[in-house]
Amino acid sequence: MDRFDAMTVFVRVVETGSLSAAARAIPMSLTSVSRHVSALEKQFGMQLLRRTTRHIALTNEGRLFFERAKSILAELDDVGTLLSAGRDAPAGRLRIASPALLGRTVIAPLLPGFLARHAAVSVELLLVDRAVNLVEEDIHLAIRVGRLPDSALVARKIGEVRMVVCAAPSYIARRAAPCSPDELRQHDCLVFSDQPGPVDWRFKSANARHSVRITGRLWANALDVLAAAAIDGAGILRAPSWQVAGDIEHGRLQPILQDYETTPAPVNVLFERARRTSASLRAFLDYLVESTATGPLARTQRLQPCSGEK
Repeated sequence: MDRFDAMTVFVRVVETGSLSAAARAIPMSLTSVSRHVSALEKQFGMQLLRRTTRHIALTNEGRLFFERAKSILAELDDVGTLLSAGRDAPAGRLRIASPALLGRTVIAPLLPGFLARHAAVSVELLLVDRAVNLVEEDIHLAIRVGRLPDSALVARKIGEVRMVVCAAPSYIARRAAPCSPDELRQHDCLVFSDQPGPVDWRFKSANARHSVRITGRLWANALDVLAAAAIDGAGILRAPSWQVAGDIEHGRLQPILQDYETTPAPVNVLFERARRTSASLRAFLDYLVESTATGPLARTQRLQPCSGEK
C-alpha cells in the first residue's frame, strides 16, 4: 500500500462524506477506495471510520488521523508550489487565525497589500475567538492577544492593545469628563458584552487597582456599533485602542481617565518552529511587522487629563 495514496483517499472520503462520493471525485473505483481505507485501519490496528451503505462517521482515532493527514497533505502541496516557483520565492497557501474583532479591523485590511506584493501566495483568514491548535487545524500563523503560556511555538510580538476609555467631544461638553473611575457610575456608559447586565471595568493607578461596576445605558456585542454610538454622543465607551485609534486621531472621540489605564496587553504572532523555513510565512510576518509598526497596535493618543485627575 502506498501510504500517500491511502492518506489522500481517506481525506477525500471524509471531505465528501461517503466512499462512493470519494470514488467519483478522485476518480477511482469504489472497491479501490474501500481497500485503501481498510489498509490504513489494518496498518494502525484500529477502526478509523464507521461506515454504512450511505454514511460514514469518524471514530475518535479517525478524527485525529484526518486532521494530521489533512495538514500533511497541505504541507506537501505547499512544498510543491514553493519548489516550482523558486526556492526563495513566497508561494502557496497561507492559513492565518486571528481573534474576530482584531482580524476584521486590523488584519483583514492589510491582506490586499500583501497579496499584491506576492502574487503566488493565497491566504485563508480564520476569525475565531478561541485558541486554535496550529497542528490539528493546519494553521500557519495565529495572532493572539495577552500573555502567552509556555509552549514550543515561536512567538513574535507585533504590538500592544490598550483599553481606552473615551467619549465624543459633544458628550464631554454636555456632561463633563469623569476625573476618576468611580465617577463613571454617574455617566451614560456603552457596554461591550455578549449578554446584557452589569460588567466590571478595571483600572489601575500608581498605587492601587480599581474595579467599577458598570450598568450601562446601551450594551451590544459588536464594538463598531458602540463606537458609532459613542461618536454620536450617546455615552462613554471602553474599547481596545485599535478599535478607536482612528476616531481619536481625527477628533471624533477623546480619551479620558488615561492615568488609570491598565497595562497594555501584548499582541503576538505564533507559529510552529518547523515552519520557520517557509518563505511565504516569513514574507507575511515581515509584512505584518512593517505594517503594524505605525498602525492601531502601536499608535498612542495622549491628551491632558481633566482637572483634578491623578
